[in-house]
Amino acid sequence: MALVDVLVGVIMLGVAVVVLMGLTGHAVQSQRSGENLQVAAMILDQQLNLVQARGPDDYPSRFDDAEGVGEAPYENFRYKVEISSGAAGEAFKVVATVTWEENGTTRSAVVETRIAPRLGDEPDPDRRPVVQPDRLAGGAI
Repeated sequence: MALVDVLVGVIMLGVAVVVLMGLTGHAVQSQRSGENLQVAAMILDQQLNLVQARGPDDYPSRFDDAEGVGEAPYENFRYKVEISSGAAGEAFKVVATVTWEENGTTRSAVVETRIAPRLGDEPDPDRRPVVQPDRLAGGAI
């Protein structure tokens, strides 16, 4: 009878270990997938910030190739930025795409937004107050 109890206990322990190993593998896979999505979001943010900083009308002339590979250590990520203009005076349509390989399948993240053209470098406005405040040394008014 004791031998049967030991065998049943070993079988139950074995089943529990197999289930835990499966859950651990799934958790590691989910973690890796989340990290890849975070990297993709970082690359998308970087590319859209470049478009905004240079202006959507100047970006293609400033950066010859609107697609490329992520910087080290993210060489397995590829990005592409497509810019199309609408009618005069309207914002540019900007579509940024990041693709990567994950578990033998191609995954991608896409952001589509509108970015207005830069109107030129405006001078800094005069931000001095009209009336200069009276300041007392060492305390509030």
